Amino acid sequence: MGRLLNGPNGYIQGKVGTLIGSSRNGIPYVKGPYKSRTKVVSDKELANRKKFAAAQKWLAPLLEFVRVGFRGYSQRAQGFVVAKSWLLKNAITGEGANLMIDPALVKVSAGDLPNPKTITVILTETAGLQFTWDTANDGSGNYDQIMMLAYDVEKGIAFYKTTGQFRSTGTDILQLEPEKISRVHVYAAFNAADRSRQSDSIYLGDWKL
Repeated sequence: MGRLLNGPNGYIQGKVGTLIGSSRNGIPYVKGPYKSRTKVVSDKELANRKKFAAAQKWLAPLLEFVRVGFRGYSQRAQGFVVAKSWLLKNAITGEGANLMIDPALVKVSAGDLPNPKTITVILTETAGLQFTWDTANDGSGNYDQIMMLAYDVEKGIAFYKTTGQFRSTGTDILQLEPEKISRVHVYAAFNAADRSRQSDSIYLGDWKL
């Protein structure tokens, strides 16, 4: 049985006749009942399914990171959903057996928070990645925090921080476990002190351990 929420001008929750009412991210909607598919799946649909599966697998180890990186992206979508949409539209090359995801084209964070003018990374002798960035800003961003990610795509293992050192500090280290990984792709972004927004991610290359 469906319910009419917030009076006669409200929205439906549950099933009423052939309509199913629900909401997502605070936005109400209605849909029809599920119907079993009878049409043969086309080659184009199969190719799209392969892309969706590849994107899902690639991003799965980064779930918690992209939830922060794409937080509040829009009223209708955020987090993992938007991260996957961006990857599908911008980071896939080739088709069929040649389908690949280019790590340099992937975004793991998106937003209008300014990034530093420069940011670099080096591998330390103790198997850590040391990030260093320009601290110059108008003072309002001193307490923004760096977000750091190192991702071994082949092994599906990620090391990350979403609340690293303050922007005003100028440096932070992401410790790795070299016995578990061999090659990592490295990204950085910044997270606002009040968590209201974040920056676009920056791809900083790949490192072999």
